[in-house]
Amino acid sequence: MSTTNPTPLWQPDRERVARARITKFQAWAAERHGAPADGGYAALHRWSVDRLDTFWQAVTEWFEVGFSTPYARVLGDRSMPGAEWFPGATLNYAEHALRAADTRADEPALLYVDETHEPRPVTWSELRRQVGSLAAELRDLGVRPGDRVSGYLPNVPQAVVALLATAAVGGVWTSCAPDFGARSVLDRFQQVEPVVLFTVDGYRYGGKEHDRRDTVAELRRELPTLRAVVHIPLLSTEAPDGALEWSALTSADVTPVYEQVAFDHPLWVLYSSGTTGLPKAIVQSQGGILVEHLKQLGLHCDLGPEDRFFWYTSTGWMMWNFLVSGLLTGTTIVLYDGSPGYPDTGAQWRIAERTGATLFGTSAAYVMACRKAEVHPARDFDLSKVQCVATTGSPLPPDGFRWLHDEFAQSGAELWIASVSGGTDVCSCFAGAVPTLPVHIGELQAPGLGTDLQSWDPSGKPLVDEVGELVVTNPMPSMPIHFWNDPDGSRYHDSYFDTYPGVWRHGDWITVTSRGSVIIHGRSDSTLNRQGVRMGSADIYEAVERLPEIKESLVIGVEQPDGGYWMPLFVHLAPGAVLDEALLHRIKQTIREQLSPRHVPDEVIEVPGVPHTLTGKRIEVPVKRLLQGSPLEKAVNPGSVDKLDLLRFYEELARKRP
Repeated sequence: MSTTNPTPLWQPDRERVARARITKFQAWAAERHGAPADGGYAALHRWSVDRLDTFWQAVTEWFEVGFSTPYARVLGDRSMPGAEWFPGATLNYAEHALRAADTRADEPALLYVDETHEPRPVTWSELRRQVGSLAAELRDLGVRPGDRVSGYLPNVPQAVVALLATAAVGGVWTSCAPDFGARSVLDRFQQVEPVVLFTVDGYRYGGKEHDRRDTVAELRRELPTLRAVVHIPLLSTEAPDGALEWSALTSADVTPVYEQVAFDHPLWVLYSSGTTGLPKAIVQSQGGILVEHLKQLGLHCDLGPEDRFFWYTSTGWMMWNFLVSGLLTGTTIVLYDGSPGYPDTGAQWRIAERTGATLFGTSAAYVMACRKAEVHPARDFDLSKVQCVATTGSPLPPDGFRWLHDEFAQSGAELWIASVSGGTDVCSCFAGAVPTLPVHIGELQAPGLGTDLQSWDPSGKPLVDEVGELVVTNPMPSMPIHFWNDPDGSRYHDSYFDTYPGVWRHGDWITVTSRGSVIIHGRSDSTLNRQGVRMGSADIYEAVERLPEIKESLVIGVEQPDGGYWMPLFVHLAPGAVLDEALLHRIKQTIREQLSPRHVPDEVIEVPGVPHTLTGKRIEVPVKRLLQGSPLEKAVNPGSVDKLDLLRFYEELARKRP
């Protein structure tokens, strides 16, 4: 991935720059708060990290954040971990998410789509009414501020209502998708001890119905803190004994009562993938998420009331929480519940067409799958409303940028491509979309406002145009307020702050280029280090998976007891492909010529599949541990893996290897 390509793939025209919300914000902040009027995004970003307090005050004013009690200061304590944001302030996240009901009662807040691909609207007034009814019922059930409320739910309107009603009463929301097995859900929910569980009887995926009643029964048995279970009949089965019916709790015509809570009051618990132990239970605050998401969605994603925001996600991934926050900017959000590739690979584009999506978010893997399957999105679907295609989950390879650009260019469209990167840990993006900047192939446009993102060497020296550790040197409002069941904060500290004291180390290898863009090379804890040359696994995948015979790949660098270094490349072949001498030669030649001779693998091994976390990320570190001789139960948390049998294959491989 070169950082020297000066020609942008895309450049916003003058009119687009002028109408972008971030442009208007900069002019307003220059007048009110001394932000630089000139110098474009780079100058605004510099100001936002140099004048952190002023910047975040400006965000709250620009978006008219309603503090029911005013704050004493923007930042009380700015040390990390433990930064104290807007001390003294009280507010409510759900109140802000439902503000548009006052002015746009009959317009859609949600568009719900299942595998029939027919959108069904839920208006702002109907959403607010259901939230009001459910919030009153939660209070009647004894749910008090700080109590945990859990959802074992697909991406359906009821999940949004349940989250907002929980936030309205000051409860703490947490969710898992119904494709998670009982053990995976219990590994998460048992940590936080929920008092209410919202659940479905099953879900539909890939044209099939999946009954989850047995799993729900197990959750009820193993969660002794539950006071109530609420049944949502997605497959239209009767409620189990003792469960409350969703329809009965959401039928009243009630205006929501919003509990006014401290800025740092917990809003929800998200979970790390938990591949190597119990998932970390990451707690983020009502105020921190509110202001971070207003900034990210309203300025970086350029979303407002006229937009329709679609991101393919499940309730078990932070992108679902991020999608729901689209309501904060008055945007209509699109909820899709189903397989990303049903009935065919083009499914997500069809949903974008049918819902009139203006921002279409997906995974890099989906983009590359469409390219391989020779899907032609802009030719086969009316995507004239789509202003931006955003990707996350893994770095979008350069070929993905080119393919998206060329596909839309053929229909005469100028497409803004936003590859974004952040994490569950902050439920936001460290770097990515900026509507006023050019897009360069293989690069994220810039670090986010208020995010002091840098690339550091091991001694803590900032690097430019060189690979280093992704660090954030100033606090962000959505950084966790704590982890659940981490009373002395040691697990939180060790997760991000043990390498560089007082500085957030995220665990990604990145390059910050001299023009301010960012390149992500993959996780630093699975980085390939051969003869002192470091390379991210993402770079290898990008090169190898261009070959039509390779469906997916996994590369691991294993330090050997004798001081040696073994680097196998595992390949999952496309149907009909054979790993013969000719293909082996092409794989090695591709890596040697496109990346580096030092990163040609020692072995290329055909595998039945590549294991992933439940949110679709390739599992590298646990496979490395298996190859180093760890038993499966110590190398990985079985409940965090999509196909455990695949890991048994790697364990057996390690056992047989001399």
